[in-house]
Amino acid sequence: MNAELVEETRWRRRASAPWRGFKLGLLGIPAVFVNVWFGTVLFLVTSFAGVLLLPGATLLMRNLTNMYRDLIGRWTGVRIERPYLPDPEFEPGMAGLLRRFVARISDPATWRDYLWLVADPIVVAFTAALPGWCVLYGLWGYFVAGYGGGLITKYGGSDWYALIQVDDGYARDAERVVSTVVIATLFIVVGFLIAPRMLAVYGRWGRSLLGPTEKSRLALRVRQLTETRSEAVDASAAELRRIERDLHDGAQARLVAMGMSLGAIEHLLDKDPAKARTLLAETRASSAKALHELRDLVRGIHPPVLADRGLGDAVRALALDHPLHAEVTVDLDGRPEPPVESAAYFAVSEILTNAAKHSGAGRVWIDLRHERGMLRITVTDDGRGGATLAGGSGLRGIERRIGTFDGVLAVNSPVGGPTIVTLELPCALSSPKTSPS
Repeated sequence: MNAELVEETRWRRRASAPWRGFKLGLLGIPAVFVNVWFGTVLFLVTSFAGVLLLPGATLLMRNLTNMYRDLIGRWTGVRIERPYLPDPEFEPGMAGLLRRFVARISDPATWRDYLWLVADPIVVAFTAALPGWCVLYGLWGYFVAGYGGGLITKYGGSDWYALIQVDDGYARDAERVVSTVVIATLFIVVGFLIAPRMLAVYGRWGRSLLGPTEKSRLALRVRQLTETRSEAVDASAAELRRIERDLHDGAQARLVAMGMSLGAIEHLLDKDPAKARTLLAETRASSAKALHELRDLVRGIHPPVLADRGLGDAVRALALDHPLHAEVTVDLDGRPEPPVESAAYFAVSEILTNAAKHSGAGRVWIDLRHERGMLRITVTDDGRGGATLAGGSGLRGIERRIGTFDGVLAVNSPVGGPTIVTLELPCALSSPKTSPS
């Protein structure tokens, strides 16, 4: 991996940390209004109007807190899962309305969301938003020292900047002006220094309330297993159809043609040996093509280098054939289980294909290592960035595929690059490595 790109990204995130926290603080404004509206609906909950309005008010609150979860994950690095228990299937009429009302009011996540809306405007002001206010206060100090102090006193005003009084004599007092600049600089420096730590604190606060409880985690786990099982079955069925189609259209058709050619050769051996030799040559060429197609098919199912040499050497083979200049770093003390190894290999292959097609990159770095029971793979390119998991992109397909193994995928791809795609799959390494890394 290119250390300079990683370092550049780290410093870019550090420099933008105060503004990210400040924007999180601004979300406290709509939070107050949603909090007031939800509290009003709760006050009416003993009436028919409350029963009618609560599902919609809950949905509004969930939409806002889901936005918080996404932004906290993107701006603080603390990933927060959605904690909500599944809603009952929709039923028309009063019975369906009551079921939905009971389900949402009995979901612990609803009350945790409400507690978040009540407390967050205060908490965010002293955590994530505090560095942004420090930087803004420091910039205001520069303005006061350079121009604002004279402007204030010109119109008969009087103010304080920190412990420094801005009055009639301020603009002529060099000591006070210099002190203002020094204090303003300290505020800015402190703002930038504490911003990453304050964002981390705010992220943990968000996860403590907006994350799933044990009950909802169990329900979500059951739903995830159901979905991943269904996706695995669908993927297996699609792969079988692809194999059948490739066999039918390729090797099978050639083998049928070879059988017909051999039958014709039997009849021509005595009558027209020259024609028979021509057909034999064509049949031999067809057999070579059929063998090549069968090898390609087997390689697409499970590459021989992956079976023989393991994930590290298989990824190196991918890098050698890749159109971009690829560097591979492998730190694996053994081999994952074959299904995990195969999923990781094809995920890396898909990411490299996407990088070649869409990134506009010239170089790509691949890092494979095993840490704390997780196979961690990082693919970095120096392209134009802008990659997302939205829609039906290839990255979303990779996420679904590794989700079968409880794997997760994260994408950090600011516009302008670089793009960093990270995969983590829980696994154990079962045997010594067979090749040096």
